[in-house]
Amino acid sequence: MVKASNIKVYAEEYHQDMETDTVFGFWVYLMTDCLLFATLFAVFAATPQMPNEYGVMPSEIFELELVMVETGLLLASSFTFGLAMISMYKDKLKSVFAWLIITLLFGLGFLSIEIYEFIHLSHHGSPITLNAYWAAFYALVGTHGLHVTTGSVWMCVMFWHLKRTGLSIPNQTRLSCLSLFCHFLDLIWIVVFTMVYLLGVL
Repeated sequence: MVKASNIKVYAEEYHQDMETDTVFGFWVYLMTDCLLFATLFAVFAATPQMPNEYGVMPSEIFELELVMVETGLLLASSFTFGLAMISMYKDKLKSVFAWLIITLLFGLGFLSIEIYEFIHLSHHGSPITLNAYWAAFYALVGTHGLHVTTGSVWMCVMFWHLKRTGLSIPNQTRLSCLSLFCHFLDLIWIVVFTMVYLLGVL
């Protein structure tokens, strides 16, 4: 006869294996996402800068100061998410909610600036359909922005999960995967900021 305690141990081990498989599967997804961004970076690097409808080069129209604010917001969101993870390990649900809300606000601020930038560039003679350079620019920066949007929606879904079941093991795994996703997007943005904006204005 199998003891109840043994069944509980087997169940916990099975659950832990499932959570480990989930995190491993998410790492595999991130590797495939790396291939996507590597392709976009390669296309952008192979496309020379071209003037817009008014004969203005990209380096002359980029608002570097605004992009630096944008970068600061994204890096700050990574920091606050790290604080949310620390609160999770300390089993402080209210602190997790607070830091996640702050993280979400930073992410929405980043997206707002990016949308403004796209509108600004389009209104100043640099739409996505102008030439190969601007098509590559919008594809690269826009794909990253789409990922940030996905992360923001995912975070809103996490609020529902946390409200419903608290800091359960499945929710901790979800938060761990979301944390990996956010830090991954920060790393990608650092390359975008360097390659597209910093090198672009030189």
